[in-house]
Amino acid sequence: MKLSREIKTGIIVVGGILLFVLGFSYLKSSPLFEDGKTFYAVYDDVGGLQTGTPVTINGLTVGNVNGIKFKDASGNLVVTFSVKNKFQFSRNSQAELYDTGIIGGKGIQIKPVFDGAATAQSGDTLPTNTQPGLTELLQNQLTPLQRKVEDAFTNADTLLQNVNEVLDNNAKKDLRQTLSGLNQTVASFKRSADALNRILNDNEEKLGNSLTNFEELTANFATLSDSLNNAGLNRTLASLESSVANLDGLMARMNSGDGTLGKLLSDEKLYTNLNNASRELDLLLQDLRLNPKRYVNVSVFGKKQREYELPEDDPANVPDAAIDEEQ
Repeated sequence: MKLSREIKTGIIVVGGILLFVLGFSYLKSSPLFEDGKTFYAVYDDVGGLQTGTPVTINGLTVGNVNGIKFKDASGNLVVTFSVKNKFQFSRNSQAELYDTGIIGGKGIQIKPVFDGAATAQSGDTLPTNTQPGLTELLQNQLTPLQRKVEDAFTNADTLLQNVNEVLDNNAKKDLRQTLSGLNQTVASFKRSADALNRILNDNEEKLGNSLTNFEELTANFATLSDSLNNAGLNRTLASLESSVANLDGLMARMNSGDGTLGKLLSDEKLYTNLNNASRELDLLLQDLRLNPKRYVNVSVFGKKQREYELPEDDPANVPDAAIDEEQ
């Protein structure tokens, strides 16, 4: 069967129209025969979002941006995008606008929510959110730093002005004199260090001998210490410590009146009796010296013993109070 020229022309025209529609749909990134859901999202600024930009869920591309237009006179923008029917999520899920790269570019990612609410249907307007971009984050971080740097420069400028006000001609002159004096002091220290170095160099051998002698002396002290230790110094010290402890105990007993020495030290009556006995013995010896005949009377021819008469100056006639005063 032969086709007429008119039929062939019609087929070619219809085919061209179909190819045009398919090409236009492809350029708009809106599949013509693919089944999907269409959603809307409202933003105050899309940041350069382009038609055909992929829409993702958890990093997987599930649709494309179909169109962007103004919503009203306020400047808000309505973004139309499609999502495949394979994935179900709540109508409370957010359509977040984010940066797709460092050098720029925006994309839409859906943050699915499974809160038990109704499933998002085609034609729903999803809640929106805008994720801060790298540039915005850097700007937020650098703005406080910029302010601090500006404040630092301002303070430095103020400080320099104050320094200039303080450093007048007289102050500058005094500062120069101080620096000059400091240079002289450093030079003096340098000369002292040079002199000390010369002394050390000249007496290096003597210093070495002195250190050697000091080492020998230290070794001798160590040997002496070992000798004393081996000679029983520890035992001697322990015995001395025991003797001191015994002496302390003896002194404690004497102070408490225990024993003969303690009673002599603490018993006043015994002291008084001893004092009286000493005084009476002194009187006895004095009387024996002055009046020996009172105690010794020898008669060779048997003469009758004459009674002894007590002299007036005999110490026995002196009252005790007078004797105490003479003593």
